[in-house]
Amino acid sequence: MFKRIQTQPNPQPPPPSFPRRGHGLFRPLGASLAALAGALSIAAVPLTPRAAHSHMIAGPEAVEGRMAELRQTRDRWIQIDLGRQRLIAWEGGQPVYAVIVSTGKASTPTRPGVFAIHAKRHPERMRGPGYDIPNVPHAMYYHRGYAIHGAFWHNQFGTPVSHGCTNVAPDHARWLYNWAEIGTPVVVSP
Repeated sequence: MFKRIQTQPNPQPPPPSFPRRGHGLFRPLGASLAALAGALSIAAVPLTPRAAHSHMIAGPEAVEGRMAELRQTRDRWIQIDLGRQRLIAWEGGQPVYAVIVSTGKASTPTRPGVFAIHAKRHPERMRGPGYDIPNVPHAMYYHRGYAIHGAFWHNQFGTPVSHGCTNVAPDHARWLYNWAEIGTPVVVSP
């Protein structure tokens, strides 16, 4: 027999823990990221339940609306900006970590939309047409086979070269994996 367990969101998120300055994972967020965050600001939209946004492909208006909505909270969330090849980790309206990524190439694109992390695996074997890679570090699946994960087999960050996943350098993948939880929203913007 299965028992349904209901969970409530934590009204006071734990304080963020950051790697120490000088540690290989530390990436200070300066004025350039603040400028990016300001440039992305969007008019407020009514809040809707979080579950309504899990695992859906959405048009640009829904993606922009969800980002505006998340900025009004204290929740942790991840933005993947396909046009700029950037991933930004947010806590509400505050960017806390930003990295250059490699998303899907034209023949195997990363899909824009509003999703949530539904599985975390480390290490993971990833297979598909034309690739079979064991020991992929820090994979976080957010829509079917689409994941954010470390990529040790290339150094082409900033260029779309993946089969649809969002590739990040392994040290950044580790930080994101430890920071995000199952259920963390992932907003993929065009």
